[in-house]
Formats: sequence, structure tokens, C-alpha cells
Amino acid sequence: MDETMKQFQQSLIELETEAEHLLLARHQLVETDRMRNGNREALTALRKRARTTKTSVPSPFESIMREIGGSNSRPLVKEVCATCGNHDSNERTWMVFPGTDVFARVPFHAAHTILETDQDRLDFETKKLQSYVKDKSLLISEKGALADKISPGVLNSLVTLTDKKN
Repeated sequence: MDETMKQFQQSLIELETEAEHLLLARHQLVETDRMRNGNREALTALRKRARTTKTSVPSPFESIMREIGGSNSRPLVKEVCATCGNHDSNERTWMVFPGTDVFARVPFHAAHTILETDQDRLDFETKKLQSYVKDKSLLISEKGALADKISPGVLNSLVTLTDKKN
């Protein structure tokens, strides 16, 4: 084979490999996003059950009292979980663990803590995958300038080639 054809073949192989990685990352991004949405729905259901919102924060009075109390004395104000609120945090709730078909009855506070931790992890993973997809897309667009080397008609015929079944 001619040397230029070997180089061209090698560049096509590299481009196809990068495209495979991009497609796998996009698929993983869709799956991660699906899990994230399920977690978000579960957290919203728990917040509705506890009658709190995501933006629930301790009142200014509680913040002032915490500062006055200092670190050596006993707490002057009971810490209130932003998700649990005044809800009984020991009340048991059913939960299915991610990636399994196992249902367990866990305390309310533990359930939302697990979900919030998992949500943070999924948010980080989603951002990482989005960055990876962006980098791969840019790399492919830089490598994929095939129009300079091959005419669009020849490229189209290469893309639409199919094997005939006997």
C-alpha cells in the first residue's frame, strides 16, 4: 500500500476510535442523567413528606445563638436538618438502593442523607462527563477535517457502503 494511504487509513482508525469513545461517553451521560433525575424526584418526595423545601435554612436567630454559644459550651439551639425539618428523623421509610433491586426500611434522615450524597456524586460525574464529551467533540472536529483530503462525494460513498448478504 502507498505510504499516504497508510497514513490516511491510520488517521481514519484514530478518528473512529475517538468517535467510539465519544458515543460511549454520551451514552454514559444519558444514564447518569437518568439516575440523577430519579434521585432528584426521590429527594423532592421526601421533602414534601417532611414539609420542607430545598432552600430551608436555619433562621437568623439560630445562627446568632450558635455564634454566641461558642465551641466549648453545649449547643443553645437544637440543630435542625434542612431536609428533615421538624419531621421525626427516626421514622422509617422504604428505600431501594441504587443499582440493585433491594428494598430496605431505613430511618428518614438516613434515607435522605444517602440520596443527597449520591446526588452530589452524580452531579460531579455528570459535569466530568460533559467536559469529556466537549473535549472529544472538539478533538474529533479538529481531526475530522476530511473535506481537505477527500471530496464530499467519495466520503459520502464511504459512509453509505454496505455489505451485500448472499
